Amino acid sequence: MNIPNNLIVPKNVTDALRNVEYPGSGKDIVSLDMVQEIRIAGQEISFSLVFQRSDDPNIEKIRKLCVKTIEEQLGKGVKIRGNIMVKYMHDMERPLLPEVKNIVAVASGKGGVGKSTIAVNLAVALAGQGKKVGLIDADIFGPSIPKMFGAEDMRPTGTVVGKKEMIVPVEKFGVKFLSIGFFISPENALVWRGPMASNALKQLIGDAVWGELDYLLVDLPPGTSDIHLTLVQTVPVTAAIIVTTPQDVALADVIKGVSMFQSSSINVPVLGLVENMSWFTPAELPQNKYYIFGKEGGKNLAAKMGLKLLGQIPIVQGICEGGDEGIPVAAESNSATSQAFSELAVEVARQIGIRNKELAPTQKVKITRK
Repeated sequence: MNIPNNLIVPKNVTDALRNVEYPGSGKDIVSLDMVQEIRIAGQEISFSLVFQRSDDPNIEKIRKLCVKTIEEQLGKGVKIRGNIMVKYMHDMERPLLPEVKNIVAVASGKGGVGKSTIAVNLAVALAGQGKKVGLIDADIFGPSIPKMFGAEDMRPTGTVVGKKEMIVPVEKFGVKFLSIGFFISPENALVWRGPMASNALKQLIGDAVWGELDYLLVDLPPGTSDIHLTLVQTVPVTAAIIVTTPQDVALADVIKGVSMFQSSSINVPVLGLVENMSWFTPAELPQNKYYIFGKEGGKNLAAKMGLKLLGQIPIVQGICEGGDEGIPVAAESNSATSQAFSELAVEVARQIGIRNKELAPTQKVKITRK
């Protein structure tokens, strides 16, 4: 089978390699989780073969079988020879992001609740309080963070670290950030699902020069998806924040999101809820509050579920304008909304401190592939 240039995706590689069996096991190397770090650039394919031991007698045999199988299944035009890196399990246990103190997932049960707005402004507010902050836009369904930062025309640069090509994040308002949106056109965003999106997220995490950070926020897609699983399998997530609005329809989906993170197989602590669009305050009447989506639904749900209400963010015209103009409202100094985000940042930092004091560090999720 010959696959046209630029149409090869990671699933084509894993499907082909399911034909390569590890001698004596009765299982293929994909099922044994030996195929990792797949990279594709046009017709050039590279990946890592992970063995338990460095003295495994099957290393060269399996590597040659992989080359033969890839060429047979995907066509002679693919470039695979010399691109298979052999690694050993003890090497793979070296932690990613060793200089990042806390990795925080920002999630929502459904779309349209302002999750990315919260993620961006929380990051800016934390940076404004002297913290070292990074932000990954992993929302493949609508990568909006470049626009919110006024960075649509910017592109990450590259550098070489220890003979490896790395991505240098864009930086504005004191926040280092990367987005899938930097690498795909908006009309192609919805196509990036499954293995393509998962591998892109792994690259944003592991192939970027994040350096020393107090907090790395990850803006996840709405609901639950492969991206959520990829994140918790790739790095130990310190905690998750769930964004909601006061309406019953949004609150119902919060329960699903919280349950996913708190499930025994994931086991990521949920730091609490952020209630967005809590009330409307007209600019000309800053003391007035109009509860157009219901009153304190997020606060009541947090109490019911035994979670913290981390903050309530009002609807103010400036939030929308700031996002559209590329100037996060949290970067302002004298507005009620920037004050709300400042208070949210203080509470998030406080709750992460409590979490780290009272709970053991989160472990990466290990899911056995069948």
